[in-house]
Amino acid sequence: MDRVGSTRRTFMAGAAAVGGTAALATAGTAAAAAPGGTADGGSPAAQSVAVLGGGVAGLTAAHELAERGFKVTVYERRALGGKARSMDVPGSARGGRRPLPAEHGFRFIPGIYHNLPDTMRRIPFPGNANGVWDNLVAPSEMSFSRTGREDLRIPLPWPGHKPADLTLDEIRRALTAALDTMRGIPAHETAYFVNRGLVFLTSCDERRDGTWERTPWWEFIRAERMSHDYRRILAVGLTRNIVATKAEEASTRTVATLLEAFVFNALGRGADGPLDRILNAPTNEAWIDPWTDHLRRLGVEFRIGWTVREVKYGAGRVTAAVIEDPQGVRRSVTADHYVSAMPVEHARRTWGAELRAADPQLGRCDKLQTDWMTGIQFYLTERAPLLHGHLNCIDSPWSLTAIQQAEHWPARDFPADYGDGVAVDCLSVDISEWDRTGILYGKTAKQCTRTEVAREVWAQLKAAVNDTGRTVLKDSALHSWFLDPGVDGLGTPNPTNDDELLIHPVGTLHNRPEAATRIPNFFLAGDYVAVDIDLATMEGANASARAAVNALLDRAGSPAARCAVKPLFRAPEVELMKRHDRTRYRLGLRNAFDLG
Repeated sequence: MDRVGSTRRTFMAGAAAVGGTAALATAGTAAAAAPGGTADGGSPAAQSVAVLGGGVAGLTAAHELAERGFKVTVYERRALGGKARSMDVPGSARGGRRPLPAEHGFRFIPGIYHNLPDTMRRIPFPGNANGVWDNLVAPSEMSFSRTGREDLRIPLPWPGHKPADLTLDEIRRALTAALDTMRGIPAHETAYFVNRGLVFLTSCDERRDGTWERTPWWEFIRAERMSHDYRRILAVGLTRNIVATKAEEASTRTVATLLEAFVFNALGRGADGPLDRILNAPTNEAWIDPWTDHLRRLGVEFRIGWTVREVKYGAGRVTAAVIEDPQGVRRSVTADHYVSAMPVEHARRTWGAELRAADPQLGRCDKLQTDWMTGIQFYLTERAPLLHGHLNCIDSPWSLTAIQQAEHWPARDFPADYGDGVAVDCLSVDISEWDRTGILYGKTAKQCTRTEVAREVWAQLKAAVNDTGRTVLKDSALHSWFLDPGVDGLGTPNPTNDDELLIHPVGTLHNRPEAATRIPNFFLAGDYVAVDIDLATMEGANASARAAVNALLDRAGSPAARCAVKPLFRAPEVELMKRHDRTRYRLGLRNAFDLG
């Protein structure tokens, strides 16, 4: 996923290149504000903010507040960057090299993002005119890998892109895959899917937030009545592999909104950049470490290893945060304002009955659902001839997506810089389905041990890419593997995951809270907070933190410039049709394009 996010949604980028509908982000740049006054005429520097959580949401909130002169302390239980961070493989460094790089899941920062790229431009990086934003690079292609069939390679055109060099055999395979896919999805099914896209594109906001939020994607596109390829690509591929939720349950509003955004991105409308962008080095090297260094220079203090246990409430305000320090001692931390920037499954554990009673939207967060989407890295002794971008194994039981990273890190010599000098590449894989049986052991991922998970994923990858006469992944080239340490207890009756991903079954929209709560000094930031991008993503985390800071500035009476929060791109040429649809919706009529 941006998950993140969610959240690593590469199938969407490919889908945009081959068909769909429309609309997401655009608008100006965030202003770095000068410190301003407070409600009582004092300086905001005298006002303190406790940011509870040091992931993308927490770091964004700290960044915006520090630029406006507030005294900020970030409390993070594990490591700065949260699910977005990269990490070291313990004990893997040799000969003065860095440890092998690992991660919760590969980063994916598409052109539909605007708020996060704005923040990245404001993080200095040596030699970069646009800060860490200049560390984004764009893969030139992606692939839908089919088990037992040729893989569908899709170019991702963008000005300045150099097309991938293909051999005659690769061209033959690409044409075979394209024709096979055309044959696999009949023309009348393609026409129906396009019609559904037009229905959603021209639907008014009320219909989207009402009817389509309550309609599963599977039902909206009539997947049950369609061909196997239609279901695998347009139903399952757009949900299980991307947002870690089931097509039978996923909100049409969520899936279709992202699909139309990527289509407009492909057309250059409302886009910050190419469809698919990744970082040109491990995440911490390219982004997180420069960011936290910059925040320290702005005066932000970090307390790492501090776990929030409770947000205390009394006399109409948050009075303290009970936080366990690295020695296990519980402390009451006080501040003028509090920003809860933890993932929802962790944040809601800290909200007691009195706090929840003060704002009913906190209680509704209990209805938000999370699922597993977790990364595993395979280190190779020779580079596999895969492709120059993301690989989506849409027929794999565990809904695997992957990318081979070394070629996208031009300033790094992988064997010279990392590990023992033998591994030359890292194949980073996301596992989106943990409750379906695999092909080796007849067990779900949660039922497997860590070693069995690695063997199963490797087998599914080989089944996806070694299936048409080529040996792309070789057992002899497998150096080692690393599975996200946030997953624990695999193979036991009670496996746990410290880093679950918010999913979007029908009705989720109406349980997402606003950044501003009814408690005057308490604010919410995270990818579960209601913002324009209706998906658990780093963009959503960033936008929600900006909204939380704006609410805090309002409550503090600060004249400092508010954070820019980029809205979804709205294509002006369809606004008239949306207004017409609003009239039809209020009269109880279908959308004009809806053939049923």
